[in-house]
Amino acid sequence: MHIREIGVSPLKGGRHQPLETVSLAVDGPIGDREFAIVDRNTGTILKTVEHPLLVRCEARWADGVLAVAFDGRRVAAAPKLTGEYLDLDYWGRSTAMEVIDGPWAAEFSQLLGRSVILTRSTVKGSVVYGDSVTISTTGALDRLARESKMAVDPRRFRATFTIDTGDADEHVEDFWAGRELELGGARLLVKAGIPRCAVIDIDPDTGVPGTHLLKMLAGYRLQASHIMFGVYAEVIRQGTVSVGDDVRLSAVAAQ
Repeated sequence: MHIREIGVSPLKGGRHQPLETVSLAVDGPIGDREFAIVDRNTGTILKTVEHPLLVRCEARWADGVLAVAFDGRRVAAAPKLTGEYLDLDYWGRSTAMEVIDGPWAAEFSQLLGRSVILTRSTVKGSVVYGDSVTISTTGALDRLARESKMAVDPRRFRATFTIDTGDADEHVEDFWAGRELELGGARLLVKAGIPRCAVIDIDPDTGVPGTHLLKMLAGYRLQASHIMFGVYAEVIRQGTVSVGDDVRLSAVAAQ
């Protein structure tokens, strides 16, 4: 097995960005979901499933500069921390976000048609639904492509890693829970499967819904009212991972 693709997004809900190399810290991929758009009036962190136009935002975070391109415009600056903190609820857990000053709020507000602000997470990996690393496999993607009779863009699943599992059984990742994966210079502990929502039916470039992949998945991946695809993982050894790196699975589940 080897790493087929790597992807992150510095902006929560923004377009999933391909990378050749990523560094994994204890709390997940460095620079992933570092920033989030917040509706101050409702006290909510905006999610893709409710605001699909977010995927038009192509964010890059490097050398202290946040650059966001969308709809032919590009806004880039060094984020200015304001010292104002918001205690927000994200999927039932309290999440502290610091308000960011800069040119992005006005642009995001125009795109989304509502007044919003940009914030930065004070705890890395806090604005994710489950664990901060997610994994899809080529076997699972190929099965879905056959069922749906269409090419399936892996970015629809916003995985940190897409692993090429060769001729292994489809959805072989279902049997990895509790086992360790060594990939590049890092090591992961594989956790539970990932329940999916209507985000996978949203075009990963335009945000326009246009497929029935979730319904298709429900036909053969429905487990106790959840539609499962891919697995979560936890970083247990920090390191760098690159496209093409070998992936090795531990022989037995961790105790």
